[in-house]
Amino acid sequence: MRTLLIDHHAHFARTIQGALEDCGFAVDVARTLDEASSAFCCASYDILLLELVMPDGDSLPWLAQLRSNGHSVPALIMSSIDDLDKRIAIFNGGADDFLRKPVCTEELIARMRAILRRSTQITDPTLAFGNLQFDPIGRQVFVEGQPVKIARRELCILEHLLNRAGRTVPRAQLEDSLYAFDDEVSANALEVGIYRLRKNLSQSGATLRINTARGIGYILELTDAPSA
Repeated sequence: MRTLLIDHHAHFARTIQGALEDCGFAVDVARTLDEASSAFCCASYDILLLELVMPDGDSLPWLAQLRSNGHSVPALIMSSIDDLDKRIAIFNGGADDFLRKPVCTEELIARMRAILRRSTQITDPTLAFGNLQFDPIGRQVFVEGQPVKIARRELCILEHLLNRAGRTVPRAQLEDSLYAFDDEVSANALEVGIYRLRKNLSQSGATLRINTARGIGYILELTDAPSA
C-alpha cells in the first residue's frame, strides 16, 4: 500500500519509513505541507500519516481542504499534543484516527491496517484464491495450509494481484503502488519480481498463474495444475 508520511522530524520519519517498508508499504516522505501537496498531485495514496504541527502550518486545515476537494483517502494524525479539545478537532477536521507521539510502530501499523480494512469494508482480511491464502496482517502465505516463504517485494506484488484477481492490473498501477519516489528502481525491476513470484508459486504447487497482458500489465488467474 502506498503511504504519504507528512512529518518534518527527520529521525522520526526515517524510523517510521523503515518500519513501514519492512511491512510492505511503499512510503513517500513530505517534510512540509507544500511538499505534501506536490506529492499528492503526482501519485495516488492509500493512506496519509500526518504530524499535526508542520513548519508551514497546521495540518488540519490542509486536510480539511483535501476533504472539501473530494479526496477521501484515509488519514491518521500523529502528535505529542494530547488535549481533549484538540483530539475532537482532529476527528471533526476529517482525520480517521489519532495516535499520540512517541509512536509505537507496531501499534501504528495495526491502526493503519484497521483503517484500510474499514475504508474498503473488509471484515475478513485474509485473501484466498485457488489453494493459496494470504494473511495481510501477519504477511504470511499458505498453499494447502503449508507456509510459503516469499520475499517482501514479491509479497507486495502478490497482494496487489490478489486484490484484483481475475482482472488485468496495468503495469504502471503496479509500479505506482510498489515503489516510492526515492526508491532506486531498475528498468526491469517489476519483470524480475514477477519472474521470482511465478517461480515461488510454481514450486509451492499453487493453483494460480500470473499471465502477461502484453503491453498492458498482468493478471492473476486460476489453473487446474501448478503454474509452470
